Amino acid sequence: MRQHILILLVFLFLGSAGISAAESPSAPEMTVVQSEESKASEVQQTTVPATQPQPDTMKEEGRKEEDNQKASTGEEPVSGGEEAAGHIADPLYPWNNAMYRFNDKLYFWVMKPVAKRYSSVFPQDIRVAVSNFFYNLTTPIRFVNNLLQLRLKSAGGELVRFVYNSTAGVGGLADLAKTDLKVSRHDQDLGLTLGHYGVGNGIYIVWPFLGPSSLRDTVGLVGDGFLDPVYYVTPWYNSMGITAYDKVNDTSLHIGDYEDLIESAIDPYVAIRNAYVQHRQSKIKE
Repeated sequence: MRQHILILLVFLFLGSAGISAAESPSAPEMTVVQSEESKASEVQQTTVPATQPQPDTMKEEGRKEEDNQKASTGEEPVSGGEEAAGHIADPLYPWNNAMYRFNDKLYFWVMKPVAKRYSSVFPQDIRVAVSNFFYNLTTPIRFVNNLLQLRLKSAGGELVRFVYNSTAGVGGLADLAKTDLKVSRHDQDLGLTLGHYGVGNGIYIVWPFLGPSSLRDTVGLVGDGFLDPVYYVTPWYNSMGITAYDKVNDTSLHIGDYEDLIESAIDPYVAIRNAYVQHRQSKIKE
C-alpha cells in the first residue's frame, strides 16, 4: 500500500514538473510581445507630433483662406504688409460691378467708335494740342493742392507753366514750358491731398461715365470741381458738352490701353480695381 502511494506521489510530482516546464517558455514570449508593443507606442508618440501642423502654420493657412474668401466677395484682406497693397474694401460690389459693365459697354459701343472717327478726321498733333489746352485750363486744381501739401516748389512750377503756356504756348495749346523751360508737370488733386494727410481710401466706388473711384477720391472730385473753370460755364449743358468733348479727345489718344488691360486679366473687374488703387497709392508716395 505504501508502495502504491509512493508511486502515485512520484507520478504527481513528475506531472507537475512537466506542466511547469511546458508553461515556462511562454513568459519570455509575453515579455517580448509587451516590449514590442511598448516600442511601437513610443515610435507612434514620437512621430505623430511631427506630422501635425504647427500653430503658426495653422494661423497662416487660416489667414490665407480668410483672405481668399474676402477677395471673392470684394472685401479687403486681413493680411498686412505688401500682400494688402492694391486692395480696397468693396461692400458695394453689386452696384460697382453693374456700373463697370455699363462703362465697359459705353466704351466699346459709344466712346471708342466716336473716338476712332474723331481721330480719323483730326491728326494727332491737333488732338495733343487740345489735350494740352484742357490740361492748362485745370491748373488751379493742381496749384491749390500742391500748396495744401506744402509742395511750394511744385506749386510755383505749376504757376510758371500756366503763365508761360497761356502766353507763349497760345492759350496752352503747346506745352512750351516743358520744352523751353524744362518745367515738368506736377499732378495733384484733392483726393491725393487727403491721402497725403493720412485719409484712407474708404470704400471702392465705380461711377457711371466717370469710372473707378473711392470714397476719398469722390469727395476730392467734388471739391476739385469748384476749381475747374469749365464748371462755371453756363448753361449747364454747355459745361457738360465741353467735358464730353474733352473725354472723347482724351480717349482718342489712348485707344488700346483699356483693351490691353482687360485682355491680360483673369478678372477684368478686379484688375481695374487693383490698378486704380495702386496708381493712386503710388501718386501719394511721390
